[in-house]
Amino acid sequence: MKLGILFSGGKDSFLAMLKMMKEHEIACLISVISTNRESYMFHVPGIEFVDYSAKALGLALIKQETKGEKEKELKDLENVIKKAVEKHKIDGIVSGAIASNYQASRIQKICDKLGVKCFNPLWQKNQIDVLNGIVEKKIKVIIIGVAGYPLDESWLGRRIDKRFIKDVLLLEKKYKINPAGEGGEFETMVIDSPVHKYSLKIVEAKKHFSKNYGVYEIKKVELEKKQGV
Repeated sequence: MKLGILFSGGKDSFLAMLKMMKEHEIACLISVISTNRESYMFHVPGIEFVDYSAKALGLALIKQETKGEKEKELKDLENVIKKAVEKHKIDGIVSGAIASNYQASRIQKICDKLGVKCFNPLWQKNQIDVLNGIVEKKIKVIIIGVAGYPLDESWLGRRIDKRFIKDVLLLEKKYKINPAGEGGEFETMVIDSPVHKYSLKIVEAKKHFSKNYGVYEIKKVELEKKQGV
């Protein structure tokens, strides 16, 4: 089956892609670029670098801009999925939804309308299992956004590793945060993995943090050829 991945460059859409590519052909990545940081549907931090991610993975990319207005942004999502169906003849769409009924139900509705299948391979997956999967599969993921106490500036730019998992487990117990960031506590960006043809090298970045909200602003990225690829 030929599939299109709803892709943000973050951990969830990437893990969903990895899971589906074992048995299906990944025809393209599909990204919606929202100008609204408070978008209900779309990942915003780092989305401007999806072109680099697509090149690093060696996959085609279809993009669509949106103002990110609630419900109206769904029409933009429908339009870009329709383009992907027409251009790449895909049979289905894959999302990285884990716990958001809002996102999953609306993607399903669009897929039903367009006559393609909808896959949510991470749906209701244990969040610690998600994080452990990142470490086990040797995927390099960094934190590029935080929102809410007790996450502070020190978390920006941090890589998801065994120590990270240990620390978020402690915060889950004490503050009831979602350990995989499903409550919007943090945003991520995948910079390398075993399926990357190039790794994303962050050349220049700056931390911005104020009132429990922070962004790891990546100013410059380069593609770095991997040895043996």
